[in-house]
Amino acid sequence: MQSIHINTMREMLQHPEPVDLLIVTSKGELQHYQNCISLRYNFRAGTRTVKLLASGQIRQVRDVCILQINGMEVFL
Repeated sequence: MQSIHINTMREMLQHPEPVDLLIVTSKGELQHYQNCISLRYNFRAGTRTVKLLASGQIRQVRDVCILQINGMEVFL
């Protein structure tokens, strides 16, 4: 499996291209967000607002909770 740095992931999410994310929740569960885009990023809080294109749902996630982007592991 290929891996990328968290800063590279942040650069990828600045572009309006859809990506697939694997995220760990605060309860320790894994969630797959397929075909989503990043709407905005809050640097101070370290949170990102993403939109799931299939359902139109808006979710807020912390960057450090993103484990994979497009099948590539994200490391700190």
